[in-house]
Amino acid sequence: MEYLEKYKLWLEKADSTTCEELGKMSDEEIKGCFERDMEFGTGGIRGIIGAGTNRLNIYTIRRATKGFADYILDHPGAASKGVVIAHDNRRMSDVFAKNTAGVLAAMGIKVFLFPVLHTTPQLSFAVRYFGAFGGVVITASHNPPEYNGYKLYDETGCQLVPQFTDRVIEYINRVDDVFKIDCQMDSPLICFVGDDVDKAYYDSVCGICSDSDLDKSFKIVYSPQHGTGAVPVVHMLKRLGYDVYPVKEQMIPDPEFSNTKNPNPESAEAFELPISYAEEIDADLVIVTDPDCDRLGTAVKTENGFVRLTGNQSGAIIFEYILKRKKEKAELKDNLVMISTIVTSDLGDRIAAKYGVGVEKTLTGFKFIGERIHEHELLKDAEFVFGYEESYGCLIGDFVRDKDGVQASVMLCEAAAYYKKMGLNLVDVMGNIYRDYGYTLDFLQSVTLPGREGSDKIQNIMRGLREELPEEIGGIKVKDVEDYLMPEKTGIPKSNVLKLFLEDGSWIAVRPSGTEPKCKFYYSVFAKDNTEAESKLSQYKKYFESIL
Repeated sequence: MEYLEKYKLWLEKADSTTCEELGKMSDEEIKGCFERDMEFGTGGIRGIIGAGTNRLNIYTIRRATKGFADYILDHPGAASKGVVIAHDNRRMSDVFAKNTAGVLAAMGIKVFLFPVLHTTPQLSFAVRYFGAFGGVVITASHNPPEYNGYKLYDETGCQLVPQFTDRVIEYINRVDDVFKIDCQMDSPLICFVGDDVDKAYYDSVCGICSDSDLDKSFKIVYSPQHGTGAVPVVHMLKRLGYDVYPVKEQMIPDPEFSNTKNPNPESAEAFELPISYAEEIDADLVIVTDPDCDRLGTAVKTENGFVRLTGNQSGAIIFEYILKRKKEKAELKDNLVMISTIVTSDLGDRIAAKYGVGVEKTLTGFKFIGERIHEHELLKDAEFVFGYEESYGCLIGDFVRDKDGVQASVMLCEAAAYYKKMGLNLVDVMGNIYRDYGYTLDFLQSVTLPGREGSDKIQNIMRGLREELPEEIGGIKVKDVEDYLMPEKTGIPKSNVLKLFLEDGSWIAVRPSGTEPKCKFYYSVFAKDNTEAESKLSQYKKYFESIL
């Protein structure tokens, strides 16, 4: 069906509010909203809110949910186990959550619906708590306000991995008329999640703590960036005795993100207001979670002002602290395993080696870490101790199967309290880690090459690297390569990623985006100090910029 035909069909059958929006569209807007259907990818749906087949609205949400429901009904007994639904603070999130619940219930599937906004890790926990068949969370993480999204979870509380999302996509593609999808939001099959789930989650988070007797009187400034972390993070820090100062302007669950320039904790802009708070009250630590509270960013007070830590750095600090405390308490076991992604810093690997902990690598995406945790749980061959990725996400306790900003906040603050009694801040601790394990500078460069020409260029770069591996980069010899299009060699599912290992211990990974005209270059530079690392990084970047 041509896009104009789709547009006319929606004008005829959509609700009055949607039709009013459709009537105001220009020809160009009509084409953009209808020339294609919203695609369900390996990470679910994420897109701009609005009317049309290529926008996020109640009809595209219902279409995705109808497909997911058909997938559920293909599994005997799954409907009675039910599905847990949570949502964040974004525009239409509560409406999309209720529509998701209504479609599932209309098809005879039990629903556990959070009545107010909750974090993504709490959704993962609730799936396991209820023994549900799956879960749905309405969120677009740290994207701009005009976006929202829809993510699916399996019965272990892990995001659906590709082998299952592929099947869901097949069912979604069979849905031919979004206006005939029944939605019963008043169904008795929908029950609201009570406070007992929050209590159980908070008790579980308390269980990851190593020490309850630390001096926790230092000041912590916290911002949820208008998102879901406002209640659980503050609750947990106060419960554990920390002196926490919320950024009041950013505690409001505002879909417009009015008081932050960028809700992404990877961005310096997310820290502007929290750091100004911290400077005013002379705080020691700033922590920031993203809107669905699965990522943690932090800034540390030093003599030279506040210094932000990267996800690789905070992950290394938390991991080293966990193992250090386990060793002090004689709790280190022979079968512990740390799981990280192929583009996460090697610092964690070197820390694990010192403590005799195994290391496993997965593709990017925390769902693959969650999947690996479950595999070990079934085989009983290893015990998960920590998982993290460079993009500011980590997991300590496996009662959640996605990255967890609440757990990360608690454990980072505990590490800060532990080292404070030694006269060290977390930047000092990071310096000690570099001293003990080798200096590593990690840097991500994302290059956008728009249009068909840009897409072709990205593919040509990957093809050229595969056909003729460079002998050296920046004057350092390339000693090995891992091509993740060859799962028989890497032991990891197929993905269009190349990882080049240099003789000096550095590595560079090249990863095109599957959905955007972007190519990401991950640099992990091994050097004696920051000066040498910056010099090497400059040379490595020059090489790839020359082939771009």
